[in-house]
Amino acid sequence: MIEQAATSRTVVRKANVAAGLTISRFGRLILMAILAIAFITPLVWMISASLKTEADISAHTLALIPEKFVWSNYAEAFVAIRPFLLNSVQLAVVNVVGVLIIGSLAGYGFARLRFPGRDLAFLLVLATAIIPGIVLLIPQYIIFQRIGWVDTQLPLWVPRVMTPVFGTFLLRQAFMSLPSELEDAAKIDGVGVFGIFARIMLPQVKPALAAVAVFTFIESWNDLFGPLIFINSTNLQTLPIALAQFSGEYFSTTNLLMAASTITVIPVLVVFVLAQKYFVQGVASSGLK
Repeated sequence: MIEQAATSRTVVRKANVAAGLTISRFGRLILMAILAIAFITPLVWMISASLKTEADISAHTLALIPEKFVWSNYAEAFVAIRPFLLNSVQLAVVNVVGVLIIGSLAGYGFARLRFPGRDLAFLLVLATAIIPGIVLLIPQYIIFQRIGWVDTQLPLWVPRVMTPVFGTFLLRQAFMSLPSELEDAAKIDGVGVFGIFARIMLPQVKPALAAVAVFTFIESWNDLFGPLIFINSTNLQTLPIALAQFSGEYFSTTNLLMAASTITVIPVLVVFVLAQKYFVQGVASSGLK
C-alpha cells in the first residue's frame, strides 16, 4: 500500500510538472506571437501605404489591402532618392570590405600570435567600445576639419574601418575556437604566417565573417549622425539623410514617403536573409549569448 501511494504521488507530481511545462511553453508561444505581430505590423502597413494613393490612405488609414495598387509610387520615389542610394551602397561596400580585412587581421593576431602585451592591447581595444560614440563627435569634427576631411566621405568610413572593435572581437573568438593542429600541419608543410592566415584559417571562419559583414552593413546603411555632421554637399549625402529631406519635401504625400522607406529597408532584408545561416553560426561560434 505504501509503495502504491508513493507511486501515485510520483505519477501525480510528474503530471503536474508536465502540465506546468505545457502551460509555460504555450505562454511563451503566445508572447512570441504578440511580439512578432507588434514588430511586423508597422512593416506591413508601410508596404501597404506605399502602394496606395494619398486619398486611399486618408480614407482607409488602417486598411492593409489597397483599393488600387499604385506601383508608380516606387518609380517616383526611386528617382528622388537614387543619388543618395548609390552613395549609401558605396559607403556600405567600403565599410564592409575594410572592416573584414582589418578585423580579420587584428582578430587573428590577438587569437593565434604570441607577442608581449597581447592581452593588454586587446583589453585596450575592447575598452574603446565603452566610450559613447556621441562623445567623440566634436573631437572628430575638429580633427577632420583641420585635415580637410569635412564634406568628404572619408569621415564616414575611415574611423569605422580602422577601429573595427566588434569585428576584431568576434573574429578573435572564432579564430580561438580553431584547433592548433591546423597551424602545426601547415608549418610542417612550410607555409608562412600569412599563408596560414589566408589559406588555412580564414576559410574556417566564414560564418563569423558573414556575421561581421551583416553587422557592419546594417551599421553603415543606417548611419544618420555621421552624414548629418560631416557632409554638407547634397551630392554626397546618404539615404537616411535623403529620407529626412524626402519627408519634408513630400510631407503631405505619405505614399511616396512609405515607398522610399520600403526601398531603404529592402537591401537590409535581402542581406540578412541571404546571410542568415552564416550569421547565426558566426554569432554562435563566437560564444555570444
